[in-house]
Amino acid sequence: MFTVAMLLSANLNHRPEPLLPHDATQALQQALQELNEFRLRPCLPSRAETSLDVARELHLRREEAAFLERERMSVAAGAAAAPTHPDAFVAWFEELKRIGPGQNDPLFPWLAEHASLEQIRWFLGQEVAGEAGFEDLLALTQVKMPPMVKLEMARNFWDEMGQGHQMAMHGPLLEKLARALDVKLPASQVVWEALALSNLMAAFACNRRFAFHSVGALGVIELTAPGRAALVNAGLKRLQVEPVARKYFALHATLDVQHSLSWNREVLRPLVAGDPHVARALAEGALMRLRAGERCFARYKRQFGLLDS
Repeated sequence: MFTVAMLLSANLNHRPEPLLPHDATQALQQALQELNEFRLRPCLPSRAETSLDVARELHLRREEAAFLERERMSVAAGAAAAPTHPDAFVAWFEELKRIGPGQNDPLFPWLAEHASLEQIRWFLGQEVAGEAGFEDLLALTQVKMPPMVKLEMARNFWDEMGQGHQMAMHGPLLEKLARALDVKLPASQVVWEALALSNLMAAFACNRRFAFHSVGALGVIELTAPGRAALVNAGLKRLQVEPVARKYFALHATLDVQHSLSWNREVLRPLVAGDPHVARALAEGALMRLRAGERCFARYKRQFGLLDS
């Protein structure tokens, strides 16, 4: 029987020391961003052959593999505690919303109640830079998944695509907010923690050996994002940002709640029922994504001088 004590015993709040010096970490994440730009952006063959040669790509893929392995090791104990019975696993997964890494972080009430417009603009600049594109990640992840799982992913994807209406697509809604507040940052001003989050999600989606990690990571976004989105929306509203500009966060404060319930029922449960070994990969992906977010929150709080308050 799954219990909260089982989850707590996994020591999910353990924070391993960084394995690379800061400058090396920044350089690595910028290089991995270069890799993802190359392999995800549509281009013509001549441009593909000259923009990033095969030797460079191979080197970066090795760096990516090492990065993923370090991230996996940081969550090994927590993921090992995940149950392999379908119902117990879903209960374990849903408990991450309450006590998973980065949950109930005081950064978000502060953004809702106290942050200035310039502080929220900086925060959003980092978040936009770290956004890998949920709909694209979902499209890559669903390849060759079982029919029931693929159908739920398709329903989720269709919502991300605005139910077929361009003005309601979620990606462009975020772009609209970014333009309205002029939050786009040059690469040199994006912190490595935000880049690492984006690179982690892209690595999951682009490497089929991490397909189930991607499922866990996408599912935990749906599970945990609504509360944070509601607080960011509250901060934008307090600062009198127009509703049309903050629609992205207002929408995700409510829609993702239903997405999460459906994902847990129609994606996670069938996958674990079909193969209990999948539970470990789903758990690793979820915890790796939560830790990446937790790192971002800590970095943002240092920027705002909140760690000592």
